[in-house]
Amino acid sequence: MLLEIRHLSFSYSPDRPLFQNFNLALEPGRIMALAGESGCGKSTLLSIIYGLIDWHEGDIIFDGKAVFGPKKNIVPGEAGMKLVAQNYDLMPYATVAENVGKFISNINLQEKRERVSELLDVVGLSGFANTLPKFLSGGQQQRVAIARALSVIPKLLLLDEPFSNLDYPRKLELREKLFSYVRKMDISLIISTHEILEIMPWLDRIVVLKDGRLIQNDSPEETFKNPYNEYVARLFGELNVLTEHQMTLLKAQKKFCYPHELRFDADGTKAEVLESRFAGSYFWNKLKLADGQLLMYSDDLLEGQIKVSRKKN
Repeated sequence: MLLEIRHLSFSYSPDRPLFQNFNLALEPGRIMALAGESGCGKSTLLSIIYGLIDWHEGDIIFDGKAVFGPKKNIVPGEAGMKLVAQNYDLMPYATVAENVGKFISNINLQEKRERVSELLDVVGLSGFANTLPKFLSGGQQQRVAIARALSVIPKLLLLDEPFSNLDYPRKLELREKLFSYVRKMDISLIISTHEILEIMPWLDRIVVLKDGRLIQNDSPEETFKNPYNEYVARLFGELNVLTEHQMTLLKAQKKFCYPHELRFDADGTKAEVLESRFAGSYFWNKLKLADGQLLMYSDDLLEGQIKVSRKKN
């Protein structure tokens, strides 16, 4: 294993425990997402792994060596590990190129320039090499910090909400180039996010946290298709929580289902369409079924009475 967290315990105060006997492992070359609601411990866990925060009990082993917090390691961080937190710590009077090249050797300046150029292309900032950070947006500064972290080709990269300050087109561009580059360079990655659906195609594992507890640790497909509970399922978007009567009518084994899991079925249960709205690639529909309301996605506008059933996995 590249990273092992064994029996970790941490709390901000005696009356606010966060992690208790927490265990987690990451294999080399893997991409793992930390998911969960705000305050669940994602950012704190990344800071602990990087050595910015002292924990109370347990061990963290990175690349075969113990990781220590600030009490035992005055200069935070470990060789081969980089963290990009939500404060980007850029050099204000250095250009974007100088910030990205901060950790690259000056022995071969031509090679350094080519490396910086490559990294700026990865994060979509090729036209900003000579710009100072103060003239960049928050999202652009974030991308500079990511490029700088990648410049040393770390064994483990820790990213805290790296797409949070980006508009949708830039987000699409960055995630494609970033994950492809990480795979190409065989960099292990732990990324915290509240937008799990948008990065799921590139993930090897999803770790779901709630109040510092590990709720589920599975492949993206298993987590999406078989969420451990309603909390996990809601991380993937809109959710129907079925009444007992609805479960019986739909022959459902679980108490919740996604809107896309409902379908037209001539032999299904009669439902009334309350609302039908265009939502881009589908129509968003609110249905009245038995003693409750349900959401359902469809290809066409719906109205009146329809019959529905639940899709089988």
